[in-house]
Amino acid sequence: MAVRACGLIIYRRLQSAPPSKVTDNIEYLLLQTSYGTHHWTPPKGHVDPGEDDLQTALRETQEEAGLQASQLTLIEGYKKELHYLVNGKPKTVVYWLAEMKDCNTEIKLSEEHQAFQWLKLEDACRFAEYEDMQAMLKGAHQFLCSRK
Repeated sequence: MAVRACGLIIYRRLQSAPPSKVTDNIEYLLLQTSYGTHHWTPPKGHVDPGEDDLQTALRETQEEAGLQASQLTLIEGYKKELHYLVNGKPKTVVYWLAEMKDCNTEIKLSEEHQAFQWLKLEDACRFAEYEDMQAMLKGAHQFLCSRK
């Protein structure tokens, strides 16, 4: 049986970019784990019994980054699944896309993470390391840019 986890790709729009460069003002939130290889990832976690996927994503975001659902706007029409192996076992992670309502909201990390960064797409992809995560971030960015 595959392990199932869910999370949110969280972004914020900075007000400083000129309207012609609307895609240059998007930054993505990545958290650095305090365990293992200290990899960088959006907030995510395992589905608890009785929870649906989106509930899991929102709960994990609150636990790991201190962000309440009321501080985020879920973006309609975006949902992606990643499939990969962890210690030889299949894992599925489902992600939604969410925008910060206030780009200055404080991030409060749990013990599971030791750092966070708001990153432009290129830097987020460099931090993310894994090809499937990089592709997902690029796809989310394309999706946002096509919605102008």
